[in-house]
Amino acid sequence: MLTLKHLRVIEAIHATGSITRAAARLYLTQSALSHQLVALEAHYGMPLFDRVRPMRLTAGGERLLALARDITPRIEAAERDLARLAGNPVARRLRIAVECHTCYDWLMPAMDVYRTRWPEVEMDLVGGFHADPTGLLAADRADLVIVSEAGRQRDVAFEPLFRYEMLALMASAHPLAAKRFLQAEDFAAETLITYPAPDRLLDLVRRVLKPAGVHPERRQTELTIAIVQLVASRKGLAALPAWAVAPYLERGYVVARPIRSGGLWSDLYAAVRANDAAQSWLNDFIVTLREQAFMSLPGIEPLTEAG
Repeated sequence: MLTLKHLRVIEAIHATGSITRAAARLYLTQSALSHQLVALEAHYGMPLFDRVRPMRLTAGGERLLALARDITPRIEAAERDLARLAGNPVARRLRIAVECHTCYDWLMPAMDVYRTRWPEVEMDLVGGFHADPTGLLAADRADLVIVSEAGRQRDVAFEPLFRYEMLALMASAHPLAAKRFLQAEDFAAETLITYPAPDRLLDLVRRVLKPAGVHPERRQTELTIAIVQLVASRKGLAALPAWAVAPYLERGYVVARPIRSGGLWSDLYAAVRANDAAQSWLNDFIVTLREQAFMSLPGIEPLTEAG
């Protein structure tokens, strides 16, 4: 009855303190994870967690957590070794390109974890802005590209990573801070502060402002902290991922509001060459990206389909 899947459920709930965040971390629906936990508790005839906030392990849960911490890393290491022994080709380099400026916040920790799992793979970041990021794969200039849309390209496989909310950022004393959420017209008389990226990569512009015929003045800067400082100085508004602005919101430098009543949600995918999609070393990097993101980034959700 007890499987590696169950041990990962115990680890995730303990780490996050809630079924909702544990499900996101494991890339499961909340109902699927709840069903697994209930089935496991029924099998052993005892609760494994106290249903409080945050959820706390019972004595039975503590025992399974100890087992998980002992056996899970060993199984994962064995699976990597078996892939090597089976003769699966392991690349000697993994070149990574990113489409979004804020991806480095969670990409670098994921790369650190991956190095311990596949020390023979040399990782490198492909710098600069790329008008056609997936074109880097065909040109053999990158092996994995993080992009915001899943295209329909025969030679490229798109693996879903997660979805996240974009928040409108403003000074704490700004009149718009009194609103529950911002709409397209709220940006009309403001200066929009963005990264130096084309409009097709700016979801606020592409999906909200342009369809509404709203074209605010623009100001660009390379750094997230520079955007925050300009917003705090009442130089304009910005739209950034929730995870990127969380530290500044906690310190009270700026305030954030949802964009539209249901929020403005964006997606991230890992794009790889279709011929490489089955490689163990590459799949493990994508799994590591998801794991580290759900462990550290607030407010993200599973993205279950590509395209």
